[in-house]
Amino acid sequence: MSEQKLTVDFCTCTATTCPNHPSNHDMGCTPCIEKNLKNHEIPGCFFRAAGGVKPTKDWYFEDFAALINSLTKEEK
Repeated sequence: MSEQKLTVDFCTCTATTCPNHPSNHDMGCTPCIEKNLKNHEIPGCFFRAAGGVKPTKDWYFEDFAALINSLTKEEK
């Protein structure tokens, strides 16, 4: 029986060398989300989906909040 990969067509992550990237295993986004939750981080795809340039160097909850805050200020 061949191993079937779970495809994640909506994935926008560019970190394809990351062992948690969906292209590197058959578990979809689960390993990425699990790692991010453990580290109090937001997956990179959320930053990209927000449509802005990350204003900080990290991926923590606070960094995502800073991005959303900066985008909200730009809209006003």
